[in-house]
Amino acid sequence: MDDLDIGRLTDEIAQRVQARLTRVDLQGRILVPIGVSARHIHLTSEVLAALYGAGHQLRRQRDLSQVGEFAAEETVTVVGPNGRALEGVRILGPPRGFTQIELARSDGLRLGLDLPVRKTADLKGSPGVTIIGPAGTVVLREGAIRTTRHIHMSPEDARRFKLTDGQIVRARVEGTRAVTFENVIIRVGERFVLDFHIDTDDANASGAETGSFAEVLV
Repeated sequence: MDDLDIGRLTDEIAQRVQARLTRVDLQGRILVPIGVSARHIHLTSEVLAALYGAGHQLRRQRDLSQVGEFAAEETVTVVGPNGRALEGVRILGPPRGFTQIELARSDGLRLGLDLPVRKTADLKGSPGVTIIGPAGTVVLREGAIRTTRHIHMSPEDARRFKLTDGQIVRARVEGTRAVTFENVIIRVGERFVLDFHIDTDDANASGAETGSFAEVLV
């Protein structure tokens, strides 16, 4: 990576962090923005090639809250053991070192899957699915999960909020269907941008949407 690329990446990180932090009004409480995560899939380069053809490069549709990550234009069909399918499951880029399908509980029920709640990359013993792309089909032995509720934050955020990586907290969403979410994991990383990730089932239960806020309860 040359100096120009490094400078551009540094500016991008600074802009995204500032954009998120300026919307956080502490008022004596820890308030974090919410990002609702719809069903999606992370692929290895090898699985991407099998589904879309050798040498295929993901086309960026839009940037995500976390630096360097994006929603791709490409989608796949995910088929469960009961033969039912979810079409148009969005691929997130860039490719990773593992293939992981992140679904809500209602998605799993449709596919006939008892989805475990796991951290990212903790896939051992998770159920498999069949993935269908325009150039081929891949049968996975494992990889379908419900991700743990988690809050991304930078080391600066963690110091400011007096929280630590891996700490378990609660997060409350106010409103007419107010909900307090348990077992929320704090994830601290140098490139992380402040964001509380929940799936669509949690969002529907609480009335939360991307851009609204949750209060962290320690």
